[in-house]
Amino acid sequence: MNVRIPSTALGLVLMPTLLCQFLAGCKASDFTPERIGMIASSVQTIGAAARPLADDEEYYVGRAVAARITSTYPLYRNERLTDYLNLVGQAIALHTDKPTTFGGYHFALLDSPEVNAFACPGGMILITRGMLSSLKSEDELAAVLAHEIAHVIHRDGIAAIQSSRWSEALLVIGSSAAKEFGPRETAQLVSLFEGSIDDIFKTLVVNGYGREQEKDADAAALGYLAAAGYDPQGLIGYLKRLEQAGKGSKGGILATHPGTDERLQNVRQSEIPSVDTSSLPKRSKRFADMTR
Repeated sequence: MNVRIPSTALGLVLMPTLLCQFLAGCKASDFTPERIGMIASSVQTIGAAARPLADDEEYYVGRAVAARITSTYPLYRNERLTDYLNLVGQAIALHTDKPTTFGGYHFALLDSPEVNAFACPGGMILITRGMLSSLKSEDELAAVLAHEIAHVIHRDGIAAIQSSRWSEALLVIGSSAAKEFGPRETAQLVSLFEGSIDDIFKTLVVNGYGREQEKDADAAALGYLAAAGYDPQGLIGYLKRLEQAGKGSKGGILATHPGTDERLQNVRQSEIPSVDTSSLPKRSKRFADMTR
């Protein structure tokens, strides 16, 4: 059956802007000095001025990262599930300390049996079919999404970029040759921007975040869940089930996150907010209807 992914979930990946294409690895010969000048203007003073990326800059970087991920894990074209994922994700995002981003939060499914989830800078959050299948309730789904939203808000993905890349890019852009980019300068910029995307991609897909980043994301997720009316025990229950199944150090998100036992211990030591669980049966039925 043919289904349509809403543009709100897909547009950031399938319709990249010039900057996004540049970051994703286009050939140097594809860019004129004028086009490179447009890109240069969006990154002036990054790194050299020791300031964080602006929200719009982070958004464009995140688009390129999402494009890279979806070249490895294709999108799962199921409009019903995608809409449901966005329903839950947006409800949580609205109850965080950053309810909106420059391009908005967008949630999409990846067509992979791996158990994994990715938080791209700027607000694009991707989870696999395998991850969705491993969950037992909407509260557990909310817990996974809350954790990934926390990574976006904490800008953990952007932190993966080597600062030396931005500094070197600025040297090229700000040099006397910047007004007349030649093949060498163009190729150098392409390499630097591609390297920045590689830094984030490797962190998300291969290396994982550091222990403190994961600990902070779990702690923030507990607060987001309670504020949105979800039971924070959903995070504990999911981690506990993974630990009991002995999956704390295997593939997907289980490899790129700290050991499940360590995460579970940290969460249990956190102050767990109490919430009204009267709507739990309704959520459970909705989750069952959507995922059966």
